[in-house]
Amino acid sequence: MNDRAALDLLLEHGPLSRTRIGKLTGLSKPTASQLLARLEAAGLVVATGTTEGRPGPNAQLYAVHAGAAHVAALDVTPERILAAVADITGETVGAFELPTPRRRTDSVVRQVCEALDGAVKAAGLTRAEVHRVVIGTPGAFDPGTGRLRYASHLPGWHSPTLLDDLAAVLPMPVEYENDVNLAAIAEQRRGAARGHEDFVLLWNEEGIGAALVLGGRLHRGWTGGAGEVGFLPVPGAPLVRQVTKANSGGYQELAGAQALPRLARELGIEGVGHGPHTVVATALLTRAAVAAEGPYRRLLEVFATGLATGLASLVAVLDPEIVVLSGAVIAAGGEPLRELVQAELAELAASRPRLVLGEVQEHPVLRGALESALAATRDEVFDTSR
Repeated sequence: MNDRAALDLLLEHGPLSRTRIGKLTGLSKPTASQLLARLEAAGLVVATGTTEGRPGPNAQLYAVHAGAAHVAALDVTPERILAAVADITGETVGAFELPTPRRRTDSVVRQVCEALDGAVKAAGLTRAEVHRVVIGTPGAFDPGTGRLRYASHLPGWHSPTLLDDLAAVLPMPVEYENDVNLAAIAEQRRGAARGHEDFVLLWNEEGIGAALVLGGRLHRGWTGGAGEVGFLPVPGAPLVRQVTKANSGGYQELAGAQALPRLARELGIEGVGHGPHTVVATALLTRAAVAAEGPYRRLLEVFATGLATGLASLVAVLDPEIVVLSGAVIAAGGEPLRELVQAELAELAASRPRLVLGEVQEHPVLRGALESALAATRDEVFDTSR
């Protein structure tokens, strides 16, 4: 327990002296010295230098050995697979992006291996040196059947043997997680949800989704579908039946990226443009966020009402401490959008959680996958009792 406490402190604070480790853990100097000697012999810590600029003799500093283990993560969308490798400290040491829109006839196993190997090569490692991989996808793999659900727009990923096929070619443990859940892990470990045990993350990018963290743990549901709120029937949008076949629902139609061009045209905004929904939506909201009045300001207000409408149902059921607003579409609206959604939610919901913007802006799904892989790997590698 003392070994793990010291390693966690080194991860949190960076290089520390023996005296400082002793003070933070409550251990005596001899015990701290024995601890560091044990960890150094196990290859888990290294001497990194000495303290300088202080009265008295310089003290030896120790840090976690970054190369003690490496993990990998993959963020999968219909357009690309983004892969990264991190060392045990969490530092990203290699990344690779594999475009996939024209490769839909390729084997998913081949795509995963190519993306992973690209990141591993960029890190100067081999595939065998990676301890664990976490793959983030839209939807979720049903724990009962092993098949991907709620993600009909992800071609090639619905084979009933996919998980077994990947396990057969990859030498390390492979885990799978919903992409929005991973964004929530990133915010919980490194972002706006640090220190919060009960929160909801609302994601708005290619689609609307939510992650539910209750008592500090992700709530995935019986089939992994908890948080698939894009399918949620809401006032202001027509009912969508056979939602999984349509890959849409009321909330997605009301406040998803595809709703913004239509809303803009209805408000008389010209030159809305064409292209991917997310690109058009973020461009519109970027302009709307700085508009004090006129049709762009009205667009921001109408969109905020749509977001708050679905959030009111989530808040009524879950009563979270905070709601983290994340994804490229919401980020484009920024603080002005957050303020409007907060004001609308105060009128639509009995409980009034604080709304905050996500802080992990660069590839939050990938960062969450790395954090998930790191947590499990540290538990294994840092267990000095074995």
